[in-house]
Amino acid sequence: MKLREIMTSNPITLTPQQTVQEAAKIFLKHQVDGAPVIDNNGDIIGLFTKNQIYQLVSQGFNILTPVGQLMGLEVSIGHPDDEVDSNLIQDLGWLPIVEHNQVIGMITRTDLLSVFMDFYRGISCELDTIINAIYDLIVSVDEEGNIKVFNQSAERFLGLTAKDVKGKNINELFPNSGMMDVIQTGKEEHMQKIMLNNHCFISNISPIKMKDKIIGAVAVFQHFSELERVSRELKYVKELNQELDAIIESSFDGLYITNGDGFTLRVNKAYERITGVDSSVFLGRHINDIIKEGIVSESVTALVLEHKEPVTIIQQNKSGKTTLATGNPVFDRNGAIFRVVCNVRDITELNMLKQELEQARGLSLHYEKQLRTLRYAGSEKMVVHSAKMKDLMGLIMRLAKVDSTILITGESGTGKELIAETLHKNSARNDGPFIKVNCGAIPENLLESELFGYDYGAFTGAKKQGKAGYFELAMGGTLFLDEIGDLPLNLQVKLLRVLQSREIVRVGGEKPLKIDARILAGTNRNLLEMVQNKEFREDLYYRLNVVPVNVPPLRERKEDIPALITHFVLMFNLKYKLNKRISQDMIDVLMRYDWPGNVRELENLIERLVVVTSRDILTKDDLPSNLGGGNLESLNVQVSGLMPLKDAVESVERQVLERAYAECRTTRQMAKVLKVDASTIVRKAAKYGISKAL
Repeated sequence: MKLREIMTSNPITLTPQQTVQEAAKIFLKHQVDGAPVIDNNGDIIGLFTKNQIYQLVSQGFNILTPVGQLMGLEVSIGHPDDEVDSNLIQDLGWLPIVEHNQVIGMITRTDLLSVFMDFYRGISCELDTIINAIYDLIVSVDEEGNIKVFNQSAERFLGLTAKDVKGKNINELFPNSGMMDVIQTGKEEHMQKIMLNNHCFISNISPIKMKDKIIGAVAVFQHFSELERVSRELKYVKELNQELDAIIESSFDGLYITNGDGFTLRVNKAYERITGVDSSVFLGRHINDIIKEGIVSESVTALVLEHKEPVTIIQQNKSGKTTLATGNPVFDRNGAIFRVVCNVRDITELNMLKQELEQARGLSLHYEKQLRTLRYAGSEKMVVHSAKMKDLMGLIMRLAKVDSTILITGESGTGKELIAETLHKNSARNDGPFIKVNCGAIPENLLESELFGYDYGAFTGAKKQGKAGYFELAMGGTLFLDEIGDLPLNLQVKLLRVLQSREIVRVGGEKPLKIDARILAGTNRNLLEMVQNKEFREDLYYRLNVVPVNVPPLRERKEDIPALITHFVLMFNLKYKLNKRISQDMIDVLMRYDWPGNVRELENLIERLVVVTSRDILTKDDLPSNLGGGNLESLNVQVSGLMPLKDAVESVERQVLERAYAECRTTRQMAKVLKVDASTIVRKAAKYGISKAL
């Protein structure tokens, strides 16, 4: 702070000719205790104060005496740009401020005292703020142990306020603080563990001295939990360094790390192995020195520092190996490079890995083909478990890759439509439409226009703009003609022409239209028998039957039944927001049923049981009687069709024995239920290969 900031500007001045009486009047009028005396040039020649007036009165001088006879001649002056601090220590009552030999201001003892008090208050406030901002506890006492300082951290941890404890003796509040011992001995005590207010602290206590006399003590208490936190952080940093070292050393590639100036900081063991040079040759050295010695042909680090971006080069090292080196810069917050990390790999090893990669790619292609073949296993609709169905689906996956016409045969409900959809989804046409047409569900008089479409005016009621048929709608995709055996003979001729020429003519139209659709056909009828009976065209049959696919009935692939049951239960639980489960005894009964309606019959049965049954667990008692629900006596024998009577009898015997072995514990119990001898049970079971494991 400068003197000009606290001085009184334009001060009252006196001339040496003015009398003491005139000076007194001026002092009273302006409420001042003194004034500088100046000559005619404005230069200060003395200082007249109230002290001179008191002296005049005590010595009996005349009040008309000129000021010049009584003024003080030794006058200390200040300059406006002087610092206040340099004048606080001087014992001055008045300090005239002179600039260019002219008095421009006055500073009194009161002004200096005011500045000192402001300075003291500022320092005191700043000191209090600093002390209270410190996280550790700070307590100070005077030489008698009375508390003088008690910061906010001490308030928080010790449960007392500074207002309550200031002035009280430290031994009364915290007798084990150790502060009085330091005052008495004058020796500092560090890192002492003490308990205050049920908190553990580490204390550091020092005596407070003034002119070699102890006037108190100050203690800093650090909470033990804070030390533990610092210790944990230190442990974490050590573990992090160990982890970083482990990562660097475990790298199969060589790692070479420098600072932003190009001096080597570290290399890993892999780099030593690749280059054949010990790490001591590199550490602490500049990359330019390493290049000069021919250890490496070119430094990727130097290029990174030059271009300030990642760089990859081929290096020749001293051991004769060719390496691929990639350098990456690491930037600090200011955008300056402070690390360069270089990854070095032996090209020989890289070539070996390239060969391994090519082998892996070959295996990947091989596995991809296998996955494409087995993709149906992950389908939401296809449930495949039996060997027959696995073989069938393998054939389907192969046929999906070609565009041949396929005839899908099988009993009603076996899933011919699902097979057709699977063929489409796994074909190159999977992005195109999949059109399904049931030839038996469309009236004969409408079937032709539905299949081939029609032009305007083809018949009464025809749309003005005409209509595209299913063959046109299936362009770029697949057309599945289900129940092809129900197709009228006149349309069979048209279909044969389409298969041969890949063209159609709309009803009422003249211009042929090219079609690009794969034709799949399905039927549950014996087309060959229909051909012999002149009910189906022979040429169309052989055109459709390019690749025959027969879907086996469910009774021939009973291994699929448990999986199908599980699939349908989950499906209908999700659909109806239920949580039904199937018991094992029901599955056993359903496994023995011949399922004339195939998968469709099983699906409908499971839906009915899930919806109708009130219990969450479905048992065999919930089955309808025609499926063998209830007791053994209620078993309904199923015969799939006409057969020799001997074969039918054996089939019935086998079904009855399988059911008996499933529901009875002992042979004697089976014999009692079936009303035969136990020996007959054993003999018949051996004949049909039935055991309790069933």
